[in-house]
Amino acid sequence: MRAPIGRRRGRRGDRGAEHGTALVEFTWLAILLMVPLLYVVLAVFEVQRAAYGTSTGSRTAGRAFVQADDESQARGRALAAVDLALRDQGVPRDRRTLTVSCTPQPRNCLSPGSLVTVEVSTSVPLPLVPDFVGEHRPSIQVSAEHSVPYGTYREDRP
Repeated sequence: MRAPIGRRRGRRGDRGAEHGTALVEFTWLAILLMVPLLYVVLAVFEVQRAAYGTSTGSRTAGRAFVQADDESQARGRALAAVDLALRDQGVPRDRRTLTVSCTPQPRNCLSPGSLVTVEVSTSVPLPLVPDFVGEHRPSIQVSAEHSVPYGTYREDRP
């Protein structure tokens, strides 16, 4: 004899109450894991862009500095090279700093035997941080340094 439909108990009756919950659980789990992962990936991409820009900027600024005719022109060329390298990577130039140092004569960088060291640094604000945080938004500092020899057998420049 058969049991009435409403009274039937067994495996199918137990699973009916949870039918479709695996899809909901998977969706929520995917959202909870993918959103932070996406944020980390965006932050890493921003830092990598700045790293490429500062690295390229320091190399080109060093080359531009030692190829200039005099030191006043050299600093302008180095600054223009850094700005161009950062702009190519989409990094705002208002956060960059450029430091040029020379050895053995700090006051005469374009003398034979000098070693010109260029350091470029910038700060990368974390993505998607709202503006109401203020001007002290959390950021990551990125810097690059490159040294270029002026050459022992080159002409001394003022």
